[in-house]
Amino acid sequence: MIGIESSPTHLDPRFATDANSTRIASLIFDSLVRLDEYSRVQPQLAERWEAIDDQTYLFHLRKGITFQNGKPLTARDVKFTYDSVMRPQSLSPKKGALQFLASVDPLDPHRVRFRLTAPYAPFLASFGIGILPAGSPPEIQGRSQRLPGTGPFSLEEFSPGERVVLKANSSYWGNPPAIPGLVFKIIPDATVRALEFKKGTVDLLQNDVEPDMLPWLRRRTTASIVTQQGTIFQYIGANIEHPILQLAPVRQAIAHAIDREAIIRHLLKGLATPATGLLSPLHWAYDPTVPQLVYDPEKARRLLDEAGFPDPDGDGPKPRFKLSYKTTTLDLRRRIAEALKEQLNRVGIELEVRTFEWGTFYGDVQKGNFHLYSLSWVGISDPDLYFSLFHSSSVPPFGNNRGRYRNPELDRALEEGRKRSGLEERKRIYGRVQQILASDLPYIPLWWAKNVVIMNPAIQGFTLYPDGDLVSLKDVSWLDRKAPL
Repeated sequence: MIGIESSPTHLDPRFATDANSTRIASLIFDSLVRLDEYSRVQPQLAERWEAIDDQTYLFHLRKGITFQNGKPLTARDVKFTYDSVMRPQSLSPKKGALQFLASVDPLDPHRVRFRLTAPYAPFLASFGIGILPAGSPPEIQGRSQRLPGTGPFSLEEFSPGERVVLKANSSYWGNPPAIPGLVFKIIPDATVRALEFKKGTVDLLQNDVEPDMLPWLRRRTTASIVTQQGTIFQYIGANIEHPILQLAPVRQAIAHAIDREAIIRHLLKGLATPATGLLSPLHWAYDPTVPQLVYDPEKARRLLDEAGFPDPDGDGPKPRFKLSYKTTTLDLRRRIAEALKEQLNRVGIELEVRTFEWGTFYGDVQKGNFHLYSLSWVGISDPDLYFSLFHSSSVPPFGNNRGRYRNPELDRALEEGRKRSGLEERKRIYGRVQQILASDLPYIPLWWAKNVVIMNPAIQGFTLYPDGDLVSLKDVSWLDRKAPL
């Protein structure tokens, strides 16, 4: 039993974008390639691949693989999956990231050719979409589809807001799971999650325990607790079409009004590192020259004055302006929101904190219905992710540019980054991207979270991934005894 704080919104790999949807879907659906714990591309359904030229790639599929409904995997299924994302009527948020695809052509049952519209350096990292059987129905918003994959587990039950039940796929082409199945129990309240672990009704929690509960769990249980620096990026997103937030000096002022160190120290109990941007120091394209956003309320006030928002009454109660900030109902998120509200109030910005259940909150973010919000990005592999987040063409539903940010200089850099194959050249280009974003701040960086996993000591074989991936659950086993907590 794995405890998670929010329900996945989608288990269809064409539409899964939130962390829990992506992580659980990856246990049901295999993709052509997969990233390992070091963000290196590894073969999965594709046994190997070759570049015919800089715009043509040939994938050789493994033989003998079947979907969970018994249907054999063929190149036709690969074509169907990618075509269903790219079709004109598709609302898949992954559509924008596949604009480089010209065609997907099955050559025989186990060979599939990808033609590109132009040279595209991050080609391989874009092929993590889970493969569906040809003829699978198009996704219907708000409706759960029990679609078969080729992964180590099949979907047995999906009760939104309650639980997701996976059954071990005994015919899995790799090493079949050693456990009969997995249950993901949705427990929104952090204290209840910890209590359920203490009772033994939950066996594993990853990054879903509030920092205040860790000392209690260490004292009251025999849990195996592992902590390591991760790559999960927490940020504040801004609606760039808002008449106030469209001004870069205002976003810069907000960034300098936030005391990240204090929040990390007091609320996160040290389980994070202040971030400069999307890419952490663990990533090959990270630019160490990007400056830290230091806490400087005086600078924040000066920036607001220069932007045309003077303090109307000095140290009095009147604000320069008001903004709303959306977050979830989780206790830690509410406390972080209140800390942000207090810090912004010191420089004359009144923040209205609005909390919502996960589904409502995430739906508003996807629609652009916000002033400010906070979320995290997980599974950051190739820096081409910047294209989906900030390119002018990537506004939803064709990408994840939810704040509607537009910058022609950045667009040109992101387009250039897709064309260059040399690692050093791409690192230079994405260094420039990081510098632009650190100045313009469509995302206001907060921190890179440390990963924490709390396990029943009877669990063996779980690997903690920097991005929080749960794929190693297919490799776990139990000791013969039931370990007391």
